[in-house]
Order: sequence, then structure tokens, then C-alpha cells
Amino acid sequence: MLDFKKINELAVKYEPDMTKFLRDMIAIPSESCDEKKVAERIKEEMERAGFDRIRIDPMGNILGYIGNGGHLIAMDAHIDTVGIGNAGNWEFDPYRGFEDAERIGGRGGSDQEGGMASMVYAGKIIRELGLDADYTLVVVGSVQEEDCDGLCWQYIINEDKLRPDFVVSTEPTDGGIYRGQRGRMEIYVSTKGVSCHGSAPERGDNAIYKIAPILLELRALHENLKDDEFLGKGSLTVSEIFFTSPSRCAVADSCKISIDRRLTRGETPEYALSQIRRLPSVVASGAEVGVYRYDRPSYTGLTYPTDCCFPTWVIEEDHPVCGTLMEAYESLFGKRARLDKWTFSTNGVAIMGMHGIPCIGFGPGHEDQAHAPNELTWKRELIDCAAMYAAIPTIYVEKYAKKMPESTRNII
Repeated sequence: MLDFKKINELAVKYEPDMTKFLRDMIAIPSESCDEKKVAERIKEEMERAGFDRIRIDPMGNILGYIGNGGHLIAMDAHIDTVGIGNAGNWEFDPYRGFEDAERIGGRGGSDQEGGMASMVYAGKIIRELGLDADYTLVVVGSVQEEDCDGLCWQYIINEDKLRPDFVVSTEPTDGGIYRGQRGRMEIYVSTKGVSCHGSAPERGDNAIYKIAPILLELRALHENLKDDEFLGKGSLTVSEIFFTSPSRCAVADSCKISIDRRLTRGETPEYALSQIRRLPSVVASGAEVGVYRYDRPSYTGLTYPTDCCFPTWVIEEDHPVCGTLMEAYESLFGKRARLDKWTFSTNGVAIMGMHGIPCIGFGPGHEDQAHAPNELTWKRELIDCAAMYAAIPTIYVEKYAKKMPESTRNII
């Protein structure tokens, strides 16, 4: 029988340790493909917390294990951050950060190193209370998520051969339990032209002009995309434009735009591409429509290419994993959790979207702090998340594991 009062007490006790650990991680710049130093710092803290074994895989993901039971349960935090953007928009040093009685400031606090701090100290609580049910808990610090969400878990599942019963994503959830997100695609549309001297443009064929009507039709397409009662509407925005031209005194001979396409439930990648390919302006201009491919090496030098196409996923309210987290929350905090979804994308696109492994979210921090200047996270949420992460494995094994569909039950 879990002692929820004791779990909460220990989470409060370790708040100063979590705060120091999080501030140490914030102080280490760790943009995508530059996570080595923060991974090493995490390894030190896992060792201090008493993890049974720790490894850094060939891609650079760090995996810390507690226990040797039959049910494999994973919790994930990406350990890379975005950059700081315009430094003038920050009211404090983004890496030195700041701390007051309630908050911690700095790049990565909410997105997403706070989740790692809570996970590591959940491991310490599990160790201290002897919560050794029939499970193995693996705490994952994943890389390159900000560059290419889900790539790390494609590698972990396919190459590390790690296939858990389920995964808790510790992306920020504003205090709620999140059970899905829209998918996304990085699409390009390119046109070709013929350059000539700008003094006589009629001699050439301007590729930028060919893009112009496509932009207008894309804006109209956005307004008419599918909607979903839970996930919300699909969306589309043009995010970049590129061109080539011999000079500023010449007609452009190519033009290319990037499209950020968010996929709601019922929209497939093939469907989204066909919508654009059928636009009258795309057909008339002979434009090429395709999906970008990501092939940037990780900090270890490993390259693991993938198409920039990330599926929608949803876990239903009556799923055993959802029940596990709802019960843990109510048992610890005496109230029912808010069920919701992320607006942005997470590693769940690979975990559940591509591989069908149940994924659910509960993490410290707030979505609106992600990628924003003056990023904040809250100490109370670090405490609550550490308590949740400590309780979840035992509740799952003792009450919900047998309710899992056979197709998603993974016994090691």
C-alpha cells in the first residue's frame, strides 16, 4: 500500500535539491546537438540519487534505470533547449537565471529541464521508500527534440530496442494531465523560373510571381481545415521564403516556401500534401510539393535521418494509463485532475504516433513559457511532479497493468 502522505513529504523535502539541480542544468547552454555537458551533469545527479544503472546511448540520449521488474515504464524529458533569441527581450541572464521563493527563471526551466529534475528525485523517493513493485523504471533524457521531435525516440525504440508498457512525457502541462496533441509536418513548395536582367523582366520568368497566388490560396486553405472537438482545428502557416537570383538587378529563377502544417485527428500526411498539390495555383505553376528531411548529426556525431512528418496521437480517457495518472493525482492531491492536450508537438509523435506505445503527459512548467524570453517554472510544480512520478509505477503495476490491451502490454 502506497503511503501518499510520505511521498508528498519527501517531494517537499527534496525541493532544494531539485531547484539546485535545475539551476545547474539551466546554466549549461544545451541547444539541439549540443547536449553533451548537460547529459554529463544529469548522469552525476542520477548517480547521487541511487539509480541502479545509467547509460548514454550512441545518439547521446541518457537513460537511467531503477529496479529490475517485469513491467518496463519510461518517463521522458528532452534535455535540449532552443536558443535565447533577442537577448534584449530578457530581463535577466537566461543561463544564470534567477530564483525567488516560488519561481525559477532561465532558458529550459519549463521546456523541459524541470521535468528531468522531478524525474531524478522521484527515483530517489522510490529508492528511499522501497517502492519496488514488479517494474523497471527508465528515466530518459532525450536529445534533438527541439530540432526534430520524436527522432530520439525513433532511435530509442528501433536501435536501443526499448519498448515500454507506456511513457510519461514530462513536457509542461500547466498542472494538468495531457492525453494527446496534433501532429505536424514541415512542407515545402518550390517554383522554378528563368532569370534575365531586371531592366527587361519580360525576357525571363519570375519564380517569385509564381509563388504569390500560391500564398493566397494557402491562406484560404487554412481557414477551411478540419476541426476536432478535443484536439482542435488543423492549421497551416507559411513560415519561411527563399529565392535564388543572379543579383538584385535580375529576375528570380527559383522560389521556395516552408509551411508549418498542424494535423488534427482525421488528417493524414497524404491528405495534407494532396490538399496543397491540388491547389489551382500549384497546378498552374508546376510547383513541387514535398516534405523536408532532417539529417543533422547529434552531439555524438551520429546521423539518424527522418522525414519531417510527425503523426497526431490521442490516448482515450478510459485507457488504463490515463486511469493510472488520474488515480495517482487524486490520491496525492485530493482532487480530480484536469484532462487536456498540448497545443505544441512532443516526442509522443514517435512514441505513440509512429509506434503505438501509450503516451501521456504530466510535467512541471507552463506551455506559454516554452521558447519565450524570461522563461519561468514553479517550485511547487517540481514538487508535485516528483510525487506523481514516484507513485505512478506502483499504481500501474498493482491496479492497471492487467487492464492493458494485449497489443500494447509489454512484459520484459
